Amino acid sequence: QVQLVESGGGLVQAGGSLRLSCAASGRTVSDLAMAWFRQAPGKERAQVAAVSRGGVTSYTDSVKGRFTISRENAKNTLYLQMNSLKPEDTAVYYCAARYPTSSIYDSWGQGTQVTVSS
Repeated sequence: QVQLVESGGGLVQAGGSLRLSCAASGRTVSDLAMAWFRQAPGKERAQVAAVSRGGVTSYTDSVKGRFTISRENAKNTLYLQMNSLKPEDTAVYYCAARYPTSSIYDSWGQGTQVTVSS
């Protein structure tokens, strides 16, 4: 029901910053629970950060204090601000969305590559 398109990935040095964007269409982000996932080579996809419809945020321990998830409702866009990047953050990053009444994320973006060099 909602289409998601990620952008903002790239190659950065360790310690640097990057902001990922996820533009949504078909639904307004304020009506959705949304999240960022990442998948590193040889690893399963894992949730990095999430925001509820009500704006409550959560983070996996490895990114807490470094990453910030946010929404800009006027642009219908989800963001992931990534600071103090580490080589282990290298992965394909995906945004996802669900309605609060759903238990699973059923809308996914195409992914954007983030590579952090040492």
